Amino acid sequence: MKKYIAFIAIVALLSSCGKGDRGELVGAKGKRWNPEKPYGMTLVSGGAYIMGKSDDDFAAVNDAPTKTVTVRSFYMDETEITNEEYRQFVEWVRDSTVRTKLAILADELGETPGNGGIGEFAFSDADPENMTPYEQYMYDNYFGLGETGFEGRKLNKDLDIIWDTSEYPDEYYAEVMDTMYIPMEEAYNGQRTIDVDKLEFRYTYLDIQEAAKKNGGRRKDHIKTETVKIYPDTTVWIKDFAYSYNEPMHNDYFWHDAYGEYPVVGVTWMQAKAFCEWRTMYKNAHQKSKKRQFVNRFRLPGEAEWEYAARGGLESGDYPWGGPYAKNDRGCFLANFKPLRGDYGADQALYTVEADAYEPNDYNLYNMAGNVSEWVASSYDPASYEYMSTINPNVNDKDNRRKVIRGGSWKDVAYFLQVSSRDYEYQDSARSYIGFRTVQDFMGVDEKINLRKPKK
Repeated sequence: MKKYIAFIAIVALLSSCGKGDRGELVGAKGKRWNPEKPYGMTLVSGGAYIMGKSDDDFAAVNDAPTKTVTVRSFYMDETEITNEEYRQFVEWVRDSTVRTKLAILADELGETPGNGGIGEFAFSDADPENMTPYEQYMYDNYFGLGETGFEGRKLNKDLDIIWDTSEYPDEYYAEVMDTMYIPMEEAYNGQRTIDVDKLEFRYTYLDIQEAAKKNGGRRKDHIKTETVKIYPDTTVWIKDFAYSYNEPMHNDYFWHDAYGEYPVVGVTWMQAKAFCEWRTMYKNAHQKSKKRQFVNRFRLPGEAEWEYAARGGLESGDYPWGGPYAKNDRGCFLANFKPLRGDYGADQALYTVEADAYEPNDYNLYNMAGNVSEWVASSYDPASYEYMSTINPNVNDKDNRRKVIRGGSWKDVAYFLQVSSRDYEYQDSARSYIGFRTVQDFMGVDEKINLRKPKK
């Protein structure tokens, strides 16, 4: 017995020595990590600033008193999310919905690859019980249809979806595709389009704020599920303006390539949040395929973050370019808004403009004033500046459906373009003048240190 114990001790000692730590507390070493600037984003270095109205509040709203706050570093989209970027989200949801329906029907029929029909789109796994937990992870699958009984099955994404009706491989494939389109009696002029009500994105998240404040309970009690219809409301171009002809914008603005680089509108606060969740999932699916660490989640900016970024490092300016005027020294307007009491074209734009139009501010952020107002994560309370924290302040009450919008839009007067002006809309409302951009937390504390070149 003594020999056995001595043998175990020697093995343990050799094992420790093999790690090269000589028994010292050196920490659990991971892979070398260096920050990667997200595509299309710019780094906004954190700091302190005076938030709120820096001049007299001529509108007498009294909802933005001055307050010194500090925000941490974060990345922000250089432009508002564009139509073509949001269409990538819509098309992903559409394709994932179709693939899931095809795979389910193929499974129910017992069809498998090799027969040339719907079986080619069957689930990639032959036996789900033999899949590893890693393979069953949510990024391999799509849950937008809700509970189907096929959770954990791997979709086949190797084949392109066949959209041409003349090339459908069999009647079962046609049956599935038929469910994705509006009924024949609702079609006109020979055009039968996708039923956008079928495009739902379902995601789950952990409500950390709730979990922390309740200080206990089971983790699953704080996991929330949201199901969101994600197609923009194109009718906003008509509903927002009574006795006005805007049908061309309703018909073409979101889907036509002519408007691909224009900011998406007609999205609710809930849809903007769903986009953030999808973008995180989509990026991390790639990270996982490359065996890289996951990135921080994309999200809507807090109100203090948005104002800090809009100021571009300029203290006490009225606008992102400083101010106090909306024209430059040559008499040209510096943003897309409603100038001269309604001469919409005076700023060279009738409605919206490309997301990278006009000059960016000193953080290289475009259209932080004008073009479209932008959803932020904060709830609107006229008195929120009085009680919010001074470090990374964000007041987001889930029972308050009024959500802050910032920056003013193409149909607003100059007052709403000021970096300190606050406005709001209800979270389930969509407007022709509200869009959004996303942010991502910077990993670390001091970006100047973390962004140094790694040692060789």
